Amino acid sequence: MSAGKTAFVLAGGGSLGCVQVGMLRALLAAGVAPDFVVGSSVGALNASYFAAYPHAEGVEALATIWFGLRRRDVFPFSMTTALAVLKGRDYLVDPAPLRRLVEKTLPFRRLEEAPLPVHLVATDMQGIAVPLSQGDAVEAIMASAAVPGVFPPVEIDDVSLMDGAVAANTPLSLAAALGARRVFILPTGYACDLEGPRRAPWRGRCTPSLCSSRGN
Repeated sequence: MSAGKTAFVLAGGGSLGCVQVGMLRALLAAGVAPDFVVGSSVGALNASYFAAYPHAEGVEALATIWFGLRRRDVFPFSMTTALAVLKGRDYLVDPAPLRRLVEKTLPFRRLEEAPLPVHLVATDMQGIAVPLSQGDAVEAIMASAAVPGVFPPVEIDDVSLMDGAVAANTPLSLAAALGARRVFILPTGYACDLEGPRRAPWRGRCTPSLCSSRGN
C-alpha cells in the first residue's frame, strides 16, 4: 500500500467493544475516513461490519445490533454447557450462537470482498500474532474472537488460532506494516466515563451511546 494511508485500529475488550460504535460516530462526524481498518478480538467484529458499511448509516445499524444483544446471543451458559465441561471439554461456550450472529449480519463471504479493506489479527498456539487479510470472513472473525478457555480455537490453513488480543490487543504494528501513517485507535472502555470497575467481557452490557464524542 502507498504511504500516507489512514487506518482505524479497533482493539479487543469483550462486551466493552460497544463503545467503539460511539467512536466511529465521532470520527465520521469529524470528516475522518479510513483507507482501511484493523481489528482484534471484538474489534475484529466491529471492524468487519464497518468495512461492509463504512458510513454513518452503517454505524447506526451496528449500534442497533449492539443494543439488541443479550448475553445468550454470545455467551450462552446452560446446564448442557456445565455438563460438557465436566466431561472434559476444554472450552466453556458453544461458539455456534456467535457464529450465527456473524453470518447473519456480515454481507460478504471473504475478507478481500469487503467494500473497505479490513485486516484482522488472531494468535497462534505459540503466542504469535497472525494477520488475516483474505479468506473466509466468518472463520477469520471467529478465530480473532476465540477467547482461550471460553471458545475453542479455530483452524485456518491447518493452523490453530485463538483470540487476537492474546498477541496484539491493539494491533498498531499491523496497521503500520500495511502503510498507515495516520492511525486512530479505538480502545474499549478506558477512554469512557465508566460507572465502576471494568467487568469480565462476558458479563453485563454496555451502550453504544458512550464515547459518542470521546475516544481519540
